[in-house]
Amino acid sequence: MDSDSLWDQSAQQFQQIFGESWSRALQSFQGVDVGAPQLPAPVHFAPEKIQTLQQQYLDQIRELWSQGAAPVAAQDKRFSGDGWSRNPVASFSAATYLLNARTLMGLAEAVDADAKTRARIRFGVEQWLAAMAPSNFLAFNAEAQRKAIETQGESIAKGLQNLLRDMRQGHVSMTDESLFEVGRNVATTEGAVVFENELFQLIEYKPLTAKVYERPFLLIPPCINKFYILDLQPDNSLIRYAVSQGQRTFVVSWRNPDASMADKTWDHYVEDGAIEAIHVVQQISGAEQINALGFCVGGTILSNALAVLAARGREPVASAAFLTTLIDFTDTGILDVFIDEASVRFREMQMGQGGMMQGKDLASTFSFLRPNDLVWNYVVGNYLQGETPPPFDLLYWNSDSTNLPGPFYAWYLRNMYLENKLIESGKLTVCGEKLDLSQLTLPTYIYGSREDHIVPIGAAYASTQVLPGPKRFVMGASGHIAGVINPPSKNKRSHWIRADGKLPKTFDAWLEGAEEHPGSWWTDWSTWLQAHAGAQIPAPKTYGKGAKFKAIEPAPGRYVQQKA
Repeated sequence: MDSDSLWDQSAQQFQQIFGESWSRALQSFQGVDVGAPQLPAPVHFAPEKIQTLQQQYLDQIRELWSQGAAPVAAQDKRFSGDGWSRNPVASFSAATYLLNARTLMGLAEAVDADAKTRARIRFGVEQWLAAMAPSNFLAFNAEAQRKAIETQGESIAKGLQNLLRDMRQGHVSMTDESLFEVGRNVATTEGAVVFENELFQLIEYKPLTAKVYERPFLLIPPCINKFYILDLQPDNSLIRYAVSQGQRTFVVSWRNPDASMADKTWDHYVEDGAIEAIHVVQQISGAEQINALGFCVGGTILSNALAVLAARGREPVASAAFLTTLIDFTDTGILDVFIDEASVRFREMQMGQGGMMQGKDLASTFSFLRPNDLVWNYVVGNYLQGETPPPFDLLYWNSDSTNLPGPFYAWYLRNMYLENKLIESGKLTVCGEKLDLSQLTLPTYIYGSREDHIVPIGAAYASTQVLPGPKRFVMGASGHIAGVINPPSKNKRSHWIRADGKLPKTFDAWLEGAEEHPGSWWTDWSTWLQAHAGAQIPAPKTYGKGAKFKAIEPAPGRYVQQKA
């Protein structure tokens, strides 16, 4: 058979071959435990895109056969080790996998469907491709095989030990968790718990300056994670930084819910959580108004609390900062693939009247948003190569998961993610009050991270078009966590600000006039906060106030140490 006939035959087999892979990829989408609905069937493709994709595949497979695979495969960090480059068979298999992966992703883009369906298919294909990489299997991973030979099988034995350990603890280890302990070498900023109820503990931190600003500062973190992401180490702690800048700092430490909290709702977290914390800080400090900051879901809860208070004719918060927060849920990024009427209704039936969204399921879902970096990378290192992942406080925190009460979670999905009611005046009732964000005339500081995949930068910016008071918007580099945790002392990354202060309708229009500034955005935020913090007064000598709000226990308290 001549070469032309061979390639003609290959072209005829193209759709059959990739049809089988396509089917497996779509099936894998159903295996991700996110409550996603079934994909529509059948799936149709744009004919002209298929023809182009077919020709590209045939051209590239020809090139692969004629030029060799090593340079191609080495471009992917999964196949960049010496074991892959020294083994031509392994290198070729890696390059072939990468070609097939590009082709399948091209098929996903060629689907003739609406944008959401294409995004879901793309997500499913990405999951399947990440799982099927030859690097994930000892039989194909040349680097793991080389290490097994060099260590005389010791790496395999250690890998089995690591696998058994992770099976016992219920999740893949991303770091050596035995090296960290909350309160000992993470979450170490000095303070005390001065109030607690069944939802949260309120921590007051010891001043680091002789004087503090008269308006205290309350930080409300997300309840989907533990607060100490903002207090990992002294040199990267946003909490310690705020204290060092003269802010009398209080932080909400949410309780890790157990079965006794299975009936808690969004209203509970707003009324008995955020609003109660605001009132307690007022009582302890004696200040008529305080300043507040909400991070991620904590920012959404804070916005609801402020709207509830405004509906009641109260303005206890002088200024508010929102870090990577969704208020307008029009653009929810990659998480949108999990949200539709069927999936939300399923969660409502499953846990809307009581139950628990398990922390391990939430953690797994978020990890699979970046499967190569947060799942398969550790499968290969821990099990195939028998390595102990290096100590990393951020990844320790990432594995310290939290549960969510089912009614809270189901309500949040429907009213925020699915129906986006918060931005519609009077459409959402929380704590017995109809919310109207147009009543929130207080100054706000809005921060978004440029590469955030949880709260896309455009979605963070959208808050500027909803909140009516004086606003400042700042964009930081990196992602959802790394962009926020960027202390000035590190002098890393950049942030962007518009000198003219203008906030046009779209993020792209804002970015056209933004100027890049090297280093952390924290200094800009601190300067802004100080302008709303009032006069400086002598720092308090004791925690809390009188017998009602006395120190209960040292920070970080009991609640943050509860495991899911």
